[in-house]
Amino acid sequence: MNKSKTLNNESGHILDSVVIQVASQGGLNPGWPPEVRRIMEQSLLNIGFGNAVAAERVVAIVSPNSAPMKRLKDEAKQEKRLVDVTHGRRTRSIIVMDSNHIILSAIQAETISQRFTSLKPAKESK
Repeated sequence: MNKSKTLNNESGHILDSVVIQVASQGGLNPGWPPEVRRIMEQSLLNIGFGNAVAAERVVAIVSPNSAPMKRLKDEAKQEKRLVDVTHGRRTRSIIVMDSNHIILSAIQAETISQRFTSLKPAKESK
């Protein structure tokens, strides 16, 4: 059984309009457009509580304790670029994405950095 759903945002770029297909057999369908296949092949970085981000889009993983990081978080919140995935827990890391979004996580920055580093050898062996 195949289900499809289109997710759009205001920018309308081809990569921003992603078609998600859930196939009963799993895997990549060779009939999917190249843009969708490229998105589906991205490595996902686990940032806690069942949340993940595309590892290729991560710019920095930092500790939230310094004043500049607090300002970065506040500015992102005002500009509606902040994604909070802490589930009400204390923020222990800030992830900066290439889209200029800021992600707050309850997982230690060191732990996320180790997960990020472990993804690279797995990706290179493909």
